[in-house]
Amino acid sequence: MSQISLIRAATLSILLVSLAVPVLADPFDDYVKAQIQERNIPGLSIAVVRDGQVVKAQGYGLANIELNAPATAETIYQSGSLGKQFTATLVMMLVEEGKIRLDESIRTYMPEAPATWQGITIRHLLTHTAGVSNKLYDNLDMRQDYTEEELFKRITALPLDFQPGEKWAYSNCGYMTLGFLIHRVSGKFYGDLLQERIFGPLGMTTARIISEADIIPNRAAGYLLKEGKLRNQEWVSPSLNTTADGSLYLTVLDLAKWDAALYTEKLLKKASLDLMWTPVKLNDGKTEPYGFGWFIGNTNGHRVIQHGGAWQGFTSNISRWVDDRLTVIVLTNRLGSAPEQVGRGAAAFYVPELAPRERKAIKVDPRIVDEYVGDYELVPGFVLTVSREGDQYWSQATGQPRVELFAESETEFFLRIVDAQLTFVRDAGGKVTHLVLHQGGTDREAKKIR
Repeated sequence: MSQISLIRAATLSILLVSLAVPVLADPFDDYVKAQIQERNIPGLSIAVVRDGQVVKAQGYGLANIELNAPATAETIYQSGSLGKQFTATLVMMLVEEGKIRLDESIRTYMPEAPATWQGITIRHLLTHTAGVSNKLYDNLDMRQDYTEEELFKRITALPLDFQPGEKWAYSNCGYMTLGFLIHRVSGKFYGDLLQERIFGPLGMTTARIISEADIIPNRAAGYLLKEGKLRNQEWVSPSLNTTADGSLYLTVLDLAKWDAALYTEKLLKKASLDLMWTPVKLNDGKTEPYGFGWFIGNTNGHRVIQHGGAWQGFTSNISRWVDDRLTVIVLTNRLGSAPEQVGRGAAAFYVPELAPRERKAIKVDPRIVDEYVGDYELVPGFVLTVSREGDQYWSQATGQPRVELFAESETEFFLRIVDAQLTFVRDAGGKVTHLVLHQGGTDREAKKIR
C-alpha cells in the first residue's frame, strides 16, 4: 500500500472512531434552550464571568427572524435601563475630578431649572430620590425629535412627585437630566464621553450609542409579543434614542469587559465604586436597595449588584454576585422575556445556592381574587394595578406592560417573567388594605387606593 493510501486509511479510521463517540449533552445549553422556548424569546446571548474571566459566551435562537440570522456572543442588542450604570460612572468620574459635587443643587450647574428644583442634588438624581416625575412620557410624541433643551424644559415643567430625599421612585427623566448635566459640565455629549472615557479604554469595541442610520454589523432586531404573535419593535425618534437613561448598543462580550474592570480601579477609585453600591438613605433614615445606577440585593443570602433594562423590543440584565466573583449577563431581543430570571437559573450551574425556588401555581376561588382587584400605590405616581380576566390574574405597573400573576396560596402570588412576588394583606375586619411586593431581597408595601 502506498504512503498516500496509508494516510487516507488512517484518516478514515479516525473519522469513523470520532463518529462512533456520542456527543455529550450540555445541561447549561439545554437549560437556556428550554428557557427561550418557554418564554418565546427569538434570540438570546449570555455570558458567564468568573473572577473577571469569561467561562461561557454564546448565542441561542435568532438575532433576526426575517433574515434567519442566528444570535451569537457578538450579537448587538439595545441596553435599555442597564445603561444607567454607565451614566452614573461618568458622573462619578466628573466628581473625582472636582467638576461635580454630589450634594450640590442641580441648579448650580443648570440654573435654568425652576426654584422648586433647588433642593435636588446630584446624589438625589443618581439614586431616584429626587422626586422628578416620569409623567413626561404621557404627553411626549415618541416619533418627534427634541433637543436637550426642549426635553429639559418639559421635564422641569412637571410638578415634583415628592420632596427630594423623601421617597424612592424610579425616574428615567432623572437620568436623562444627568445626561444633560454631563454635557453641560464636560462640554461633550454624554455618548461621546462614554466612548472616550469608558468604551475605548476598556476595549468595548462594539459598545456605542444607538443609531438607526449607521450600518452596524451583527445588530439584532427587536420584537414585541402582541396577542400571542411576535411583532417588530416600535420606531422611536433618533433624539429619544440617545438619552442617558439607557440608549446603548452592547454585546455580552462588551459587558464582560465592563464587569472585569469593576473589580479594578481602571475607571474609578474603590471608594467611588463602594459608594455606587451602597443603598441610598432617605430623609427619615430608612434605606432603599438602590445605589448609583445599580440595584443592591441578595439571592438566597448571596449579595448581588444588578440592573436590567427593557426598550424597543429588547431586554437586558447584568447580575454580579460579587462575593462569589460570579457575573451572568443576559441580552434578549423580545420585550418581557425576563432575562434576570434566565440569568439566575444559569448562575445556579456555577453556584448551586443561587438556584431560584421552584414555585407551583394553584387555583384559588375567583371571589377571593376579586377582593384584590384594584390599584396599589407604591409611591406617588407609581401604581400597581391588579385585575382578573376569567381565570387569569394580572398586574400592571405604571408605564409598564401587563404581566400575568400566578397564585401560590390564597394571599401569595408570583410572577414568572421576573423574580417577584405579591402578598395581599387584610385588616382585622377582613378588608384588603395593602400588598407587599417582594423583589430583589427587599419588601415594599403598597397601599390600596382603589
